[in-house]
This record gives sequence, C-alpha cells and structure tokens, in this order.
Amino acid sequence: MHAGIDERALCPADHGGSGGSWERRAGKDKRYREKAGDFRKYLEQIISILSRAGLVRSIRGNQGGYYLAKAPKEYTLGMILRITEGSLAPVDCLSGDENPCTRQHGCVTLRLWHELDDAISGVVDRYTLEDLAGWQMELEKGDELSEDGGQ
Repeated sequence: MHAGIDERALCPADHGGSGGSWERRAGKDKRYREKAGDFRKYLEQIISILSRAGLVRSIRGNQGGYYLAKAPKEYTLGMILRITEGSLAPVDCLSGDENPCTRQHGCVTLRLWHELDDAISGVVDRYTLEDLAGWQMELEKGDELSEDGGQ
C-alpha cells in the first residue's frame, strides 16, 4: 500500500471538524487535545493544497473560513487523495502514465499490481465527500445513542 497516503486528508470531521464526536472527546482527554493541535497544523497544509487546486475557497471576515468550491457530491475521495498525496499506485512502476521499468515485460507480479491499483482506484473513486459526511452523521448518531443509553 502507498506509504504516503494519510487518511487525515479525508476526515476533518473526525479529527477536529465542527461538532464531531472527536471534539467532544478532545475536551476530556489530554491525548485528544494534543492530537487536535497536531491535526490543525496538518489541516492548514491540506487546505493550502486544496485551495491551490481550486477545491476550496476562502472568505475573510467574522463569518469567514474555508468552503468547498463545489457541492460535496462533486468531490471523489480519489480526487482529494491524488491532489494531496500524488499517485495512489501500490508500486512506483505504476505511478505514472508509462511504466519506466525495464523489467516490466518479464515481471510476474505486474498483473497483480495492476489489479490492486484498479481495486484501490475503484474504491476511492466510487465514494464522495457527501458519502463521508453521511457516514460521519451515522457514527455521531450511534455515539449519541450509546451516550443516552440507547434512548
């Protein structure tokens, strides 16, 4: 698996986004507060990359902040990961348009790597930010139920 892929690029709601259950935990536990500080620094870097790519826009002022340039359903997770992390290919020889490997014609595992690359792309390109937001709401609803004793 690509060592550079960082799931934090996809889950601000889970790592310090507005109103998430993670933030409720952050107030209670020193480990979470430390993670929140680290995440906010990382989030600034991610937002800068996404802003340069035109995926988010900034608005200054009291009600300012960063906003998606399009609807959440317009952004696939693959799009975001490729912008923030580069190639998602499991091996370097598949990370560009052409395979530069001189051994590609005799490589017994190349077929496996192609299939794995297609599988990764198939998953991350199938889901959108809208899907992630829905999943986050489901998780938070479950957290609320468990905190309320299921009532």
